[in-house]
Amino acid sequence: MAEKLNIELREEFGKGAARRIRREDKIPAVLYGHGEDPTHLVLPGHETALLARNPNALIELALPGGETKLALIKDIQRHPLKRLITHLDLIVVRRGEKVEVDIPVVLTGEPVPPAIAVVDAQTLTLSADAMNVPEQIEVDVEGTEEGYQLFAGDVTLPAGSDLVTDAELLVVAVSIPRAEEEETEDEDAEGTEGEESEGAEGEESEEASEEE
Repeated sequence: MAEKLNIELREEFGKGAARRIRREDKIPAVLYGHGEDPTHLVLPGHETALLARNPNALIELALPGGETKLALIKDIQRHPLKRLITHLDLIVVRRGEKVEVDIPVVLTGEPVPPAIAVVDAQTLTLSADAMNVPEQIEVDVEGTEEGYQLFAGDVTLPAGSDLVTDAELLVVAVSIPRAEEEETEDEDAEGTEGEESEGAEGEESEEASEEE
């Protein structure tokens, strides 16, 4: 379902105009796609920031005059320190068409300890219905063990989506952290030394008994 934003058309340009827009808690943006000329917009700051938490949110833009357009966020620019949104690129989409989107990979479950799961591919590119873009791709690693690997071609995709990413791309790998492996090896080594020491002491005791 599309989230609705009431927007304005941008009439002033340049850095000074952009700063004035941001001081009013608004965000400059550009809308393009389907061969249309780019349209410069001004978006409400707070509502847009909430929508941008899901970078693949479908947005219904309510333009002045009653016209509406559907769009997806194509690019987000942020302030390097404050992390506030400074500009948005939006792409026009239409009902019934498919779009390529980068969907985040989210793990569920836990591997068998002490192994951990590492996400090698943070996102996968999918071709999805513009009206039903998935928010995330869930990968279940419950009960997996060291050496387990999952490639893009083996991931269960959300309904109606097709994989665009290379099927041979490694998505998740399960392994034991190096520190854990070293600790285990040290413990094994200590155990072996202890056994040898006990064996040596036993032999000495037996020799002493024989001499007596």
